Amino acid sequence: MSLSRYQQQAKEVVDVYLQQAIDALPEHAPRLKQAMAYALLMGGKRMRPFLVFASGEMLGLERQELATCAAAIEAIHAYSLVHDDLPAMDDDALRRGKPTCHIQFDEATAILAGDALQSLAFELLCSGTLSTANQAKRVDLLRILSRAAGYSGMCGGQAMDIAATGQNIDQNQLELLHSKKTGALIEACIEMPLVLADNVDTAHQERLREYAKIIGLAFQVRDDILDVISDSDTLGKPQGSDQALDKSTYPALLGLSQAQTYLHSLHQQALQALRALPYNTQILESFTDFVIERKF
Repeated sequence: MSLSRYQQQAKEVVDVYLQQAIDALPEHAPRLKQAMAYALLMGGKRMRPFLVFASGEMLGLERQELATCAAAIEAIHAYSLVHDDLPAMDDDALRRGKPTCHIQFDEATAILAGDALQSLAFELLCSGTLSTANQAKRVDLLRILSRAAGYSGMCGGQAMDIAATGQNIDQNQLELLHSKKTGALIEACIEMPLVLADNVDTAHQERLREYAKIIGLAFQVRDDILDVISDSDTLGKPQGSDQALDKSTYPALLGLSQAQTYLHSLHQQALQALRALPYNTQILESFTDFVIERKF
C-alpha cells in the first residue's frame, strides 16, 4: 500500500473514533463540547496515530485496538496545541489555517477544552476497545501516556522551552528540551504498541525505541526549519513565529544550512534503525522519507 493511502486510512479510522467519542459526551456544557470538537476535529494529518498504526500492524496487532491508543494520543496532542496557542503561551491566532480555539471561542473556554481533552484521552484508554488478552495492560498504557504528557515529557519540555526563550543554550540542552516537548509523545506512539505486542525480541524493541527517539527529534528540527523557509498558508499558522518570540531553535543555534544537514543525518540514522528489524518496515521507511523531505 502507498504511504498516502495508508495515511488516509489511518486518518479515517482515528477521525471516526474521535468523532464518536465527542458525540457520546452529554450536552450539559454545549459550548465546551463545541470547543473540544473544534480543537480535536479541525484537521491535521494525524501523524501520531499513523505511527501507532504503522508500528503496531507491523508487529501483528489489530487496527481496532490500536485505534484506542491512537485516539488517546491524538486527544493529548490536540489539547497541547490549544494550550500552546493561548496568549500566556505562544499567543497564536492561527492553527491549521483556522482561528485558534481561544480566538474562535474565548480564552476561558479554550483552557477548559484543553483540560477536558486531556481527561478524555485517559478515559479512552480506560474504556476503549482492547483484545481480551490485553485488558490487563491498560495500566501500562496509562502509565506510558501520562509520563509522555506530563512533567517528565511534554509539559516539562514546554516549561524548558519557555525558560530557554531569549537565552543561549547549547545543542545538548536543545535536544533534551525537544526530546520532552515533542519527542516524548512520539515515542509513546511506539511504546504503546510494544506493550500490546507479546513477541518482540528485546533487541528489536530497542531498535524501535531508537527509531522513535530519532524521528521525534527529526519532527522538531524539520518544524524549526519550516518556520524559517516556508509560508503561513503552507504551515497553517504564522510563519516566523519562533523567530518573533526569540525561541531556541535549530536554525537559530546551528544556522539554516547546518540545521538541514543535521536533519538529513537524522534521516539516515532513522532508516538504519528500521533496517535492523526483521519486519516489513516499508511503510515506516516511506514515512521517514516524508517527514524529512516534505516542503523542501
